[in-house]
Amino acid sequence: MELYDITVIGGGINGAGIARDAAGRGLKVLLAEQNDFASATSSASTKLIHGGLRYLEYYEFRLVAESLAEREVMLRIAPHIIWPLEFVLPHEKHLRPAWVIRAGLFLYDHIGGRISLPKSRGVKLAPEGHGAGLKPAFTRGFAYYDAWVDDARLVVLTLSSARAHGATVLARTRCTGARREGDAWRVTLRDQASGKESEVRSRILVNAAGPWVKSLLDHELKIDSPGRVRLVKGSHIVVPRIHDKRYAYILQNPDRRVIFMIPYEREFTLIGTTDVQVTGEDIQPAISPEEIAYLCAAASRYSARAVTTDQVAWSYSGVRPLYDDGKEDPSAITRDYVLLLDEQGPPLLSVFGGKITTYRKLAEQVMDKLARWVPAHRPWTHAEALPGGDFGGRDFHSVLGEFRSRHPGLDPHWLARLLRRHGTLGEKILDDAKTEAGLGESFGGGLYERELAYLIEHEWARSAEDVLWRRTKCGLHMSEAQRRRVAERMAGER
Repeated sequence: MELYDITVIGGGINGAGIARDAAGRGLKVLLAEQNDFASATSSASTKLIHGGLRYLEYYEFRLVAESLAEREVMLRIAPHIIWPLEFVLPHEKHLRPAWVIRAGLFLYDHIGGRISLPKSRGVKLAPEGHGAGLKPAFTRGFAYYDAWVDDARLVVLTLSSARAHGATVLARTRCTGARREGDAWRVTLRDQASGKESEVRSRILVNAAGPWVKSLLDHELKIDSPGRVRLVKGSHIVVPRIHDKRYAYILQNPDRRVIFMIPYEREFTLIGTTDVQVTGEDIQPAISPEEIAYLCAAASRYSARAVTTDQVAWSYSGVRPLYDDGKEDPSAITRDYVLLLDEQGPPLLSVFGGKITTYRKLAEQVMDKLARWVPAHRPWTHAEALPGGDFGGRDFHSVLGEFRSRHPGLDPHWLARLLRRHGTLGEKILDDAKTEAGLGESFGGGLYERELAYLIEHEWARSAEDVLWRRTKCGLHMSEAQRRRVAERMAGER
C-alpha cells in the first residue's frame, strides 16, 4: 500500500495551494478531489485578488494587511491570469461620510506595506470618464486599485505546479473513509467514474474540503471537532456590458453591503455578490429569483440604464465555508481562515474559511503547523511563477506584442485571450499552427481543437462544463448548439 507524507482532501484553491507548497518542499503528496477541480466555491468567487476594503469596517486589520501583501506576490507570480483593475466608488454621503471613505482608503493604501499599484484618489464622475454608465446624479467619487483573477485557472495552474513538483493529483476521486492505524492514516478513495475503491496510507491528513469540511469530519472521518462552519451562498449575474471603460464599480447599498460591477469577458458586466445563509442540504447552490432581483436593483440604483432580470446572460453561485465566529449577519462573519490541528494520533489538520487572495499564505501556515512531522524546508511559493507566468520581468503587454509578432497569421484578439489563459504555455498549444485552419475544428466562442486537446491532456478536463465554464469562459460566447457540439466531442473521449 502506497505511503504518502501528506494526503490532501479537496481540490479547491486551499487544497491546491497546500499540495503545491508541500510537494515543492520535497514531500510525497497526494491530493484527491471528489469532482472537478475548482468545481464549487473556488470557481464562484467575485474573481478578485484584493485586500477587502469593506473588511476594514469589521476591524479585520490583520486579514486586510495580509491580503494586500499577498496581492503583490500574486501579481508577480501569475501575471497572465491576474492583473490590476481600477475601482470607482461613487460617493453617497448619507450612506458613508466622505471622511470615513478617505480614512479607509488611506489605511488601505498603507496597511499592506510596499505596493506597486497606484494609490487611491478622489475623482469626478464625468460620463466620458469615471462616471461612464452611471446616472448623472453621481458626480463625485473615489478611485483605487485591486486585482482581477481568473479563479478557476488559478486552481488548475496551482495543481499543475504541484504535479510538476511530484504530487499525485486525482480529480473525481472521493474520500469515502479514513481511520488512524498506528503511525499513519489509512485512507479509502473511490474513483467516481468506475466506482473502484483503493487505499493509501498517509502520515498526515489535511481536510481542505471547503463546504464539506465539517461533513468530512462527521461522516467519513467520524471525528468530533470543535470547529463549526457557517455556509453562506454568494451569487453573481452576468449582463451585457454597462460601459466600455476598463474600470469596475464598487457600489454602496442601503443595507450597507457593497456590490461590484466588473468588466467581464469584453462583452459583459459581472455583478455580485449576495450573502445568503444556507444549510448543508443546499451545498450545491443555484441563484434564486430573489437574489437576481436584489442584484439587478442594486446595480440599477447607480446604472444610467436599468439592469433587468431579462438581461441576465449567465449566473453562478457558490457556498463559502466561513468559520463560525458567532456573528448573526452573514456579511459580518469573518473571511479569515482558521486551521484546527487534531493530534490524537497521526495529525489531522482541518481548514475552515479563507479567501482566494490568501490561499498561498494559508498553505505556508499549514506547513508551519505541521513542522513537527515534516522536514523544515523554507517557504518557496512566493518566488516561483505559476505555469505560464514566467515573463522574465516583462509586463503582459510586452509579452503579448512578442507573441503576436511570432504568430502574424492568427487573430490578434484571440491570441490575447489565449495568452491570458495560458501565458507562455500558449506556445505549446499553438505548436506549428500558422493560420486558423491549423488550430483544428472551431467550436465557436474562441475555442479550437488544439486548445481543447491540451485541456484534456494536461488540465484534467473531462466534460464540456470543465472546459466551457472553468478552464475557459468560452461557453459565454457560444450558442447552445455550439455548446452541445463540445459536449459531444468530450463524450467521445470517454
